[in-house]
Amino acid sequence: MNFILPRVLGAAALLALCQSTICLHAAGQPVPQKPAGPTPTAADISYGPSPNQLLDIYVPPNAKEPCPVLIWYGGIWKPAKHAVDPGKFFPSHVAIVAVETRTLTEGLQDKANPPVSYVMNDAVRAVQFVRLNAAKWDLDPKRIAVGGGSQGTLPALYVGCSGEHANPASSDPVERESSKVVCVAAFRSQPSIDPKRMQEWVPGVAWGAPALGMSFEESLKHRDELLPLIQKWSPDALLNKNAAPIYFENEWGLTQPNDPKVTEANYKVHSPAWGMGFKKVADSVGATVYNKFPDHPTEKYKDIWDFIVQNLTVPAK
Repeated sequence: MNFILPRVLGAAALLALCQSTICLHAAGQPVPQKPAGPTPTAADISYGPSPNQLLDIYVPPNAKEPCPVLIWYGGIWKPAKHAVDPGKFFPSHVAIVAVETRTLTEGLQDKANPPVSYVMNDAVRAVQFVRLNAAKWDLDPKRIAVGGGSQGTLPALYVGCSGEHANPASSDPVERESSKVVCVAAFRSQPSIDPKRMQEWVPGVAWGAPALGMSFEESLKHRDELLPLIQKWSPDALLNKNAAPIYFENEWGLTQPNDPKVTEANYKVHSPAWGMGFKKVADSVGATVYNKFPDHPTEKYKDIWDFIVQNLTVPAK
């Protein structure tokens, strides 16, 4: 659909906005670091034509059978791969794939409509690529989970909520593969690009510009006109009873910590209220969502890492 955005900012202004938003919302945020221990089994594997469509693969040593795999997404503001600690998964023989996608900045520069479509489409393609090539790295194509921390949760949630993307008629063998996953892990999540819903869940937050190609204030003002894009790309709008099980975890509670290092903007972007709002939507459509934060444990799973391991290590159907 060619959807004309009202009062869209110029390309230069939008790029400057994107860069300023990075500074505003990334300041003070703990960023997952690459593990200091194991080096990738395979590094900078290209899964598409863009130089930013790359992945690293970490396979447990001495695996005796194909390993289930956790695909973990990196940055959506700037190109980045963030591999979670393999030590949390190697003992259970779970492999890790750290994925870099094209970014909102690239979407703006290329006038993608909306810019966030670059990130979401790459997230899907990464799953399909890993599934197609699983045998090369001794991975189990039937047991794939996705996840991300902070900004990386958005593409993971899109994969889990948007249904099957396989196109059997495609000339591209990657696109013919299934995009279905076992489960989704969302650590310190922002699960929506709907400006109205964001303000309902976390009043005063202004996260997400320029996912829809304009400033947050403009997207809120023109939300009704943007609704077709929101319904197509926002994970909360795509939730359905067949979505993969989802686990949210936040290290902060429902009030801002009394810590000078935790700014108001940082807290709002990473509040557990996001997961609470998302779970209400999930409950209304019959989807399975767990939500853990201090003083709010989950009965079935100890934490987000336990959730991933338990779901990946059950026999594949």
